[in-house]
Amino acid sequence: MATLTLKKKNNSKPVDKARPDGERRAPLRGKGVSRPRQTLEQAQAERQERQAEFEQRRAREDARPAAPRGRPEPRPDARPGPRGDARAEPRRDARPAGGSSFRREDGPAPEPRRDQRRASGPRPSYPTQGEPYGQAPRPAPRQRAEHREMPSDEGERLSKRMSELGMASRREADEWIAAGWVRVDGKMAVLGQRVGPDVRIEVDQRAHKEQAKQVTILLHKPIGYVSGQAEDGYEPASVLVRSNTQWADDASGIKYHIGHTRGLAPAGRLDIDSTGLLVLTQDGRVAKVLIGEDSDVEKEYLVRVEFVGLNGEPVGPGRASEQMPPERMALLAHGLELDGVKLKPAKVSWANEDQLRVVLREGRKRQIRRMCELVGLKVVGLKRVRIGRINLGHLPVGQWRFLAPWERFD
Repeated sequence: MATLTLKKKNNSKPVDKARPDGERRAPLRGKGVSRPRQTLEQAQAERQERQAEFEQRRAREDARPAAPRGRPEPRPDARPGPRGDARAEPRRDARPAGGSSFRREDGPAPEPRRDQRRASGPRPSYPTQGEPYGQAPRPAPRQRAEHREMPSDEGERLSKRMSELGMASRREADEWIAAGWVRVDGKMAVLGQRVGPDVRIEVDQRAHKEQAKQVTILLHKPIGYVSGQAEDGYEPASVLVRSNTQWADDASGIKYHIGHTRGLAPAGRLDIDSTGLLVLTQDGRVAKVLIGEDSDVEKEYLVRVEFVGLNGEPVGPGRASEQMPPERMALLAHGLELDGVKLKPAKVSWANEDQLRVVLREGRKRQIRRMCELVGLKVVGLKRVRIGRINLGHLPVGQWRFLAPWERFD
């Protein structure tokens, strides 16, 4: 005798075997996982893929034979109508539509079935004046509008034009163009493109968001660090930008993360044996304001000096402010040349008996030290305390802070 066995339904919750503790995973909230934000490298790769697809499609269109223009010739089996035009009416001995091999010479050809008439094509439209009866006018082939490129020897580079307009630095502009974020007169720009003075330049919002994430860091550089690349065994000042060296009184409200150290570049030099305010930035606009060709931002220095004289000039004990001749002090402010180039006027005054306050609007290599040597002064200490509107303030040596969103150099 057969026995029927019922299996008991297991109502227990399923266990996630992927987790070692057997705990069930929490369900995802919302409709799904949000899409990650596109990075600059991904945008550039997407731009290259779209460009390659466009070039392939354009090559296929150019290789396709063009449709003949003009009126189509009348069919050879058509007979003229009462007006003398060629009717699209087959002869009695012509093969009927639909592909049938039936042929009848002693009577009219059988009318094709309804489904065969549909398969044979659309019904001919009524002719316009001058067109053959039953033949619809064939539209002219569409011509692809071609974008006229500016010749390579005319205009100026698009990246330079964007830099002059204050949109971005040249480096940033080239990156945006490669990512497909720049349009000129409604058309996507290409690297190396030259434009005229009256073009309309549009920048995608993604570029502005990328630019808004760039930061500028103010560092109190100690002696023994170089401003830019490492040289002669000395480390660059950028190695001091770490989470544990951020100033505790930083009021910018920006939270530090490792991405803030990528692409930092010094906006102006500060000698290895000098200390003071050094600007490191990811924003090309800030770099252009501080070290661009047309930059006119003031840099203020405190310079401790000793009067040593010129060409064996006797110098006795005393304070530099008392030993320095007034005419040399005036020459230090305006009238000196370095490497055959006349220097811009500077503001020079005594901060105390052995310390000068110098304000420059340019930044040549070791400029203040070489200027002092020309008037008989030896620099024994140099500290930069201000760049434009930004002061060094109470920022400790070796520490840094962010440039706040409301702060500007010019």
